[in-house]
Amino acid sequence: MKVAYLGPKGTFSEEAALRYFSTSASETIMYSTIFDVLEAVDEGEVDKGIVPIENAIEGTITMTTDGLVNYNVWIEGEAVLPVRLHLLTVKGARLEDIKEIWSIPPALAQCRIFTKEMKAQTKHFSSTSRAAEALGQSGRMDAGAVASELAAEIFGLDIAKRDIHDNNCNSTRFLVLSKTPNGNIHETDKSMLLITPTEDRPGLLAIILNVFSSLNINLSWIESRPTKKKLGTYRFFIEAALGVHDANLKKAVTILEAYGHEVRVLGSYKTTKL
Repeated sequence: MKVAYLGPKGTFSEEAALRYFSTSASETIMYSTIFDVLEAVDEGEVDKGIVPIENAIEGTITMTTDGLVNYNVWIEGEAVLPVRLHLLTVKGARLEDIKEIWSIPPALAQCRIFTKEMKAQTKHFSSTSRAAEALGQSGRMDAGAVASELAAEIFGLDIAKRDIHDNNCNSTRFLVLSKTPNGNIHETDKSMLLITPTEDRPGLLAIILNVFSSLNINLSWIESRPTKKKLGTYRFFIEAALGVHDANLKKAVTILEAYGHEVRVLGSYKTTKL
């Protein structure tokens, strides 16, 4: 089984892929962008894909939501990965000698207290693993990289200081994708809908939400994205705490369509904690 993930190697996306598919005879394949992962699943180049959808601190990954609009894929699973950030150094470097810290801007922002205490300058890279790779290639004893334990293993670096993030509750939510529904959807307990209103009107979102409220359907996530057709018009991603097989969810979809809204079921799944 071929599994697509967002590269480069050593990212949290690769870690999520390796953990989620650890019991499967699978081959992980790296892609450069989230769109590339979605396209690979849509066109049948791979059997599965895994992409980040939300970070507990940084919020929604809008490239993923926008990609779900444009590619015909099915969400069959959800995986939650705890994000642990460490300071990596080349072998033999001393923590007290570190004057510069490299990483992606969001990771550096999540380690602001530590970098301030270190009185170190920061340098931006395109990903945590790119920073780790560059550090290993440079051999610098006065620089460190904020990245994962997996990145340390891949690029042969030491972990000079573990868990340097400001917030211990940080985690990233990933979606597991396939081309078509498979498995037993009657065992799922969450579903994601994409609702595109056909007309703009006062109280539009309230009307949509009232449909779920009236049927006693709990919503665990709501995200609006521009339709890109006209300024001020939006489509809504809504995650319901019911499987797609549930009678009340089916009724909600029917009512929304009767109101004239376009409703697309993007997937039905259970949550796996990694």
